Amino acid sequence: GLSRSAEEVTRRKSCLFKADKSAQQPELQDMEVPAINLKAIILVHWLLTVWSCMFEWFPSSYTWSNFSVLGLGVWAVAQRDSIDAVLMFLISLVLTILTDIIQIAIYYPIFDVKFTGQIRDTFHFCAGMSILSLLLKPVSCFFVYQMYRERGGEYNVNFDLETSVDSRYTTDSGDSAPLGRRY
Repeated sequence: GLSRSAEEVTRRKSCLFKADKSAQQPELQDMEVPAINLKAIILVHWLLTVWSCMFEWFPSSYTWSNFSVLGLGVWAVAQRDSIDAVLMFLISLVLTILTDIIQIAIYYPIFDVKFTGQIRDTFHFCAGMSILSLLLKPVSCFFVYQMYRERGGEYNVNFDLETSVDSRYTTDSGDSAPLGRRY
């Protein structure tokens, strides 16, 4: 009798522990990523880019690259069903992460020692906004990737270079293909 009740207590405790554990730790598959509006991402990066460029310390390539990315983002907003628009926006965001790191690393030390007083404070504000934009870009990439998946994009980005057909040679005749590319 005593061993049977001890087994039952142990079984009940293990059931309670399992129920408690599953209630505290939801499975990774069940967690949903909050929906962030593409317009909000573009607005935040636009504002940070404008603030970064208030003081002329970056080369024009910083301004051109970041505003070009925002242009691709506007294209992704305008064409709600386009997978290509979101993919181009995502790829350009990733590329500007790299270029922003390089440009901040090169130009910040040069201009940090060059200015004093109020001009230096303005420079630090602009540099801080560019660094904040850089820190937010991976988060933005994550949300843009989620939008890419929602629009029907694949997990792996496939450029499909092997099966692309040269549009100049689309006839049925075998003689029209160039010599090195007979199919």
